[in-house]
Amino acid sequence: MGAYILRRLLWAPILLLIVSFITFALGRFGPGDPVQILLGQYSNPEVVQRIRQERGLDQNVAVQYVIYMNGVLHGDFGESYKYRGRSVSELLVQRMPVSAQLGLAALILSVGLGITAGLFAALKQGTQWDTWTVVAALFGQSLPVFLTAPTLLLVFALRLDWLPSHGWGGFFDSHIIMPALVLGIPEVAFLARLTRASTLDVVSQDYIRTARAKGLPERIVRTRHILRNSLVPVATNLGFALAGLAGGSFVVESTFGIPGVGLLGVESLFARDYPVIMAFTLIGTTMFVLANLLVDLAYPLLDPRIRLGGGSVAG
Repeated sequence: MGAYILRRLLWAPILLLIVSFITFALGRFGPGDPVQILLGQYSNPEVVQRIRQERGLDQNVAVQYVIYMNGVLHGDFGESYKYRGRSVSELLVQRMPVSAQLGLAALILSVGLGITAGLFAALKQGTQWDTWTVVAALFGQSLPVFLTAPTLLLVFALRLDWLPSHGWGGFFDSHIIMPALVLGIPEVAFLARLTRASTLDVVSQDYIRTARAKGLPERIVRTRHILRNSLVPVATNLGFALAGLAGGSFVVESTFGIPGVGLLGVESLFARDYPVIMAFTLIGTTMFVLANLLVDLAYPLLDPRIRLGGGSVAG
């Protein structure tokens, strides 16, 4: 396992360098001069040239990239163009806890309800419970975030006045309920369908019939044999589910006025705040790589027959 982890960790910096260079090049060659964006439309050409020299923007792209990455390795992502005088690191440190709490709430909802519904549907295969669960999963997975958010706002905030429509009060505040639902519903449906298919495949295996033929209690068969082995494909796709939650946070935080990194990202895109956009890309790629590494490390815990780096050993 140690050799496998080392190989994955060695590949991570290479991937991050590739992504960071592409993002950096797009920021430099994209529409809008960074200095002109920073100073505004009416700026002195002499001041523009001086700032370009101070920031190394008069150098070639390779030199600029080396300067930028040297700062990143020291925790400096540069200064925001939109928020004058404030560093990107400062903005992210303030807003990341908010998005992390929202993502955690949505993840608990999606994993808890999704896996439970999928197992329930598989164990009730052929009944009306199975049919209705699949229908609900298909309906939930087909709902885009930009449709779910205004619908919940209209029903629960404007019509029923049960929940607040905008703002943020923390993890245990009622403001988190609707945003977490909007983020979690598509992932609940996705995990429910995936868990159902995986469970049905496991239930049909010979070792499940053997376990029941030996007289093991049904509770033991379901928890130790069916559930544990059904979660292996689910864990594989959990990293993509996390990426879906991160992507959906841009729309959700903007819709509900949540002061997280998603709202900051939307504002930065419209303002062409390239330092913030590049920081988002680097941090997002890093989190995605680490999430998939953690998923791989969870395989042996779910199925002892799996050995990282050495394939699967039949037991």
